[in-house]
This record gives sequence, structure tokens and C-alpha cells, in this order.
Amino acid sequence: MLFKDLNIIEPILKAVEEAGYEKPTPIQEKSIPRILEGRDILGCAQTGTGKTAAFSIPVLQNMVKSKKNNDRRRSIQTLIVAPTRELAIQIGENFTTYSKHLNIKNTVIFGGVNQSSQVRKLTAGVDVLISTPGRLLDLQNQGYVDLKNVKYFVLDEADRMLDMGMIHDVKRIIAKLPKERQNLLFSATMPKEVTKLVNSILKNKVKVEVEAVSSTVEVISQGAYMVAKKDKKSMLVNLLRDETIKSVIVFSRTKHGANKIAKDLNNVGIDATAIHGNKSQNQRQLALKNFKKGSLRVLVATDIAARGIDVDELSHVINYDLPDVPETYVHRIGRTGRAGRDGVAITLCDSEELGMFRRIEKLIGKAIPILGQEEFEIKESIIAEKSLKQADKQKNSSNKNSKRKYYGKGKTQGSRNKNSKFNSGKAKSVNNIY
Repeated sequence: MLFKDLNIIEPILKAVEEAGYEKPTPIQEKSIPRILEGRDILGCAQTGTGKTAAFSIPVLQNMVKSKKNNDRRRSIQTLIVAPTRELAIQIGENFTTYSKHLNIKNTVIFGGVNQSSQVRKLTAGVDVLISTPGRLLDLQNQGYVDLKNVKYFVLDEADRMLDMGMIHDVKRIIAKLPKERQNLLFSATMPKEVTKLVNSILKNKVKVEVEAVSSTVEVISQGAYMVAKKDKKSMLVNLLRDETIKSVIVFSRTKHGANKIAKDLNNVGIDATAIHGNKSQNQRQLALKNFKKGSLRVLVATDIAARGIDVDELSHVINYDLPDVPETYVHRIGRTGRAGRDGVAITLCDSEELGMFRRIEKLIGKAIPILGQEEFEIKESIIAEKSLKQADKQKNSSNKNSKRKYYGKGKTQGSRNKNSKFNSGKAKSVNNIY
């Protein structure tokens, strides 16, 4: 099926084709026709499946068809609520792309920055508002946001809002919306609180589910190194010495950890930037801009900050720390392997994380291959204060002595197959590692 087979109006279809898209993803193929019919949608889809276009394209079309000729003053007809600034900005970029041939104006508002420019845009009038919950309630309480004309309400990544403690703010926002509206709710997982929310706001809903939450994208090759906690830094540096890793997100469990990892990498000559909630919006946007255009190779992120990072050509994800929740692992590795491309997900697991490692394997329904440390030369100490000159010497020595079989310069443990960069056969028993 092609986008032109989905009864999309010409101006939007033209914008979609100009963006380089021909075939809809499964969630787009299933969601767009039902949203065009005016149905409420519950979309169950993990990151990287194309869900933003699945709701933005039909919502724009419904807005065009419902717009009256005498609607001269812009008012908020569509409200999209997202958990993070990065995701809100990404959604705004999508709406701008698909509405380029329409007379529809969108804006994005979020906290952590001065509100004056956002207020100016709201005062000038917008048709589509994309917002994080806190800033929306704040500006509404100040009288700058009027939701009385909202016809289309989208709640994206509802489970993440629950994780971040935003669910009560979301309920307050919903209480301020008109009763008659179309509701679209998307969530990768369906915990009890999200299920309650679904049942309270969706009417005669259609459930669209394209992939089980426990599944991982098939094109992503997964592997894990069992490594002592004190050796993680050395292992990470050795991995990143491989220049075939074109772009990588390194995941840290904490903001402090992300800062430390980025600092350690920079101190040994590997350019890296940390991104998390304590960074200013300008710092975060600059890091994302540099990462997306390829001038920054290594981004160190926390899970919340990584929401909304949409880089089609991201080659690798490295889990420096395992997440506290198994489902988060699926979200993390879903940052790579997008748009049909191959992706590689590497996990560094220490003895304290074995329980979580087993729970992740149980969730995804398969063993993650254990990779041999003998494929890398592990230095007992990589001192943060090393000069760049010393780091370069170590790099040259490492390049000469390391086998580096992992990334296609030789065989990995066991045999390869055409679909995996790792041995997808029998994994070593974790119990025998320590």
C-alpha cells in the first residue's frame, strides 16, 4: 500500500511525498483511515514505528475539512500533549512538514525557557498547539491558552507521562476540554493507570496495535558484555575507539552518571555531550542539532531526555547502565534500527545488574548473546586526567593490539547469519561469567 491509497488530500499527499515517504508504516496504514472516519483511537506502538505521522496526517486533513470559510481568527482546534520538550518539538516539526501546503499554523510550548516568545505566538493565534503538561496548565492559568474550540485531542506516550508523575496534570487538562471532541491516545505499554485513563476519555474506540510491547525490532542486533563495574569505562572507551560506530547514544541511568560518562570520554579524546533534564533548553537543542547533522558522534542521555530523539541513521545504542524497568530497554534500543535500517544495541552488564538482565531477556522472549571480552583489550585504569596526547597513544596501541572482531572485521563468537551482526545462536550462560 502507498500513501496515495489512503485517501489523503492532495496538499498533504504532496508534502508527504516531498518528505520522501511513499509507503505508510503498519501503524499509519491502520490508524489513518480510522482517524479520518472520526473514530477515537488507542494506539499501542513502541518508539520508531511512525506513530507521529499516524495521527498528524489525518488530524490535519480532518481540520481542513471541518474548517469554516468564516473562520478568520485562528483558535486552537488541535491539542497534542507530550511528556518531554524534545518529543513536543519533534511533533511540531512533523506538523510543519505535513502542513506546508495548508493554511494551518502550529506552535510548540514547553517549560524550562522564558515564556515570552511562546506567549507572543499564542496571542497571534494558532490552529495546532503541541505542549508539555506543566507549561500548558501554567499558560492556561495565566489566560494565554483557550481550549474551548479544541476538536482533536492527542495524548502521546501516555505511559511515559505516568512514569514521570504527570498523569494528574493530564487529567486536569482533559477536564478543561470540550466534551465533544475526537481523542487519540498512544502508549507503548498499558499499565493499569493508563488503562483507566483510556476508559475514561475514549468513546467507541478502535484499538490499533502493530507490535507487541515485549518485541524488539528485528533489524536490531543485540549483544552484551559481562563486565565488572570498575571496568565499564574502559570497555566503553574501547568500543568507541572503533570508527565504524558512526553515531551512538550511550544510556545512563542518572543525570550525574551521564555527566560523568561524557566528561570521562572527553578527557580521553572522544567528543561526547550529555543530555538530560538539568541541561538548559538551549544546551539540549544545540546537542541534538549537532548530533542529527553528524558533527557530534556520541550523545550520552538519560531515558527521559532521549524521548523525542528521532535520528533515522543512528547506528548504535550502548546501555552503559541497565534501566530500572525492562520495557525501557525496548524503548532504548528502538532508537536505532529505524526506517528499515540495521542497528546495533550493546549492553554493559555488571554483577549487580544480572537480575534486570534476566528480566529483560524474559520480556523480549529470547537470550541476548554474551560477547567475549577477549575481543577487546581491557585496560585496568583509564585515568580521567590523561592528556589528549596520552589518549592518542593509547588509541594507537589499542588499534594495533585489539582484535576488534565485533563489528565485522572478523567473526564474532560463533557464526554470523545474514540478519545479525552478532551470533544469534546459543548465548553463554550468565551464571558462568563471574
